[in-house]
Amino acid sequence: MSETLLETPLADEHRALGARLVPFAGWRMPVQYEGIKKEHEAVRTRAGLFDVSHMGEILVEGPNAIAEVDRLVTNDVSKLDVGRALYTVCCNDYGLILDDLIVYRLEAEKVLVVCNASNREKIVAHFAKSLDLGTPWNDVSDEWTLLALQGPRAVDVMKELGATADLIGLPSFHVMHANIAEVELWAARTGYTGEDGFELFCANEDAVRLWRAVLEAGQKHGLKPVGLGARDTLRLEARLMLYGHDINEHTHPFEAGLGWVVKLDANDFIGREALRGIKASGFDRKLVGFEMTERGIARQGYPIIVGGSRVGEVTSGSPGPTVGRNIGLGYVPKALSKVGTTLGIEIRGKVVGAVVVRTPFYKR
Repeated sequence: MSETLLETPLADEHRALGARLVPFAGWRMPVQYEGIKKEHEAVRTRAGLFDVSHMGEILVEGPNAIAEVDRLVTNDVSKLDVGRALYTVCCNDYGLILDDLIVYRLEAEKVLVVCNASNREKIVAHFAKSLDLGTPWNDVSDEWTLLALQGPRAVDVMKELGATADLIGLPSFHVMHANIAEVELWAARTGYTGEDGFELFCANEDAVRLWRAVLEAGQKHGLKPVGLGARDTLRLEARLMLYGHDINEHTHPFEAGLGWVVKLDANDFIGREALRGIKASGFDRKLVGFEMTERGIARQGYPIIVGGSRVGEVTSGSPGPTVGRNIGLGYVPKALSKVGTTLGIEIRGKVVGAVVVRTPFYKR
């Protein structure tokens, strides 16, 4: 039987714009409108608007909201002031990654947790099992629309929309309540592209109005609607993790280069003792960035070859439109993780040259 795909409140808007819609994490989502390269370039040089309403959102409330969320993630939520956000991961008892999340402290006793669409059911079940029974929480994913306005001219677009000075000056990883185009929403200075920008959370019934208003305001600034194809190339150039590729339930934060979101000396959290043990005893492999030195594009699952033997595999790979090179990420033994190390990527039976490089590949 064919899978029944969910659609966001903006599905008809995407169709009207000529988007190519494809299955993604149980949803029918726009992968591109004019083309991945054009959309990628728009975000890097001007601005792009993404519909990412497939993401999961969980609201946790009450006097114990901060402490309860803090037990479920590796970063230190207890240090979040109202209006602040942080990136983190959620681990199981073995210190392996269930998902990577952004946690927003909307109010003194209200926390928003955003998870990946593919992990929504898993994370909701994990929260249901792990949160104290007296802590109110709600999966609001089906009630909220999430738009991402990204790029160096995102601020200009927001000014065009009449954003207040407080919103225009909102620092990175901060969040505030706002009114844009007569839509009440939460606006965050976060994103997944390596560029400046805003993520806008609104009620589903306001989605079309907000989407159209942002597109109209962005016309004079070169804004384009952008699909998941360019979202992937943008995030890869910025070395941002993609769950199910670069991290999953078989990886821990340290080998993925996410040790900076693990606060072992802060409050207790699920997986802390396991991660202490991993850090103390060491680990054998590391996620590295590489660029191709010969003609070829690395893709997820391709073997990484050194000395005629398979030593790892590619987790993400694609052309990097901004950096002008074919790039990728993959796990290799620590001894092969130094910048400048020569690798081979097996592409359709042929080993093609690559080299370990510093990441991110692109930094604004």
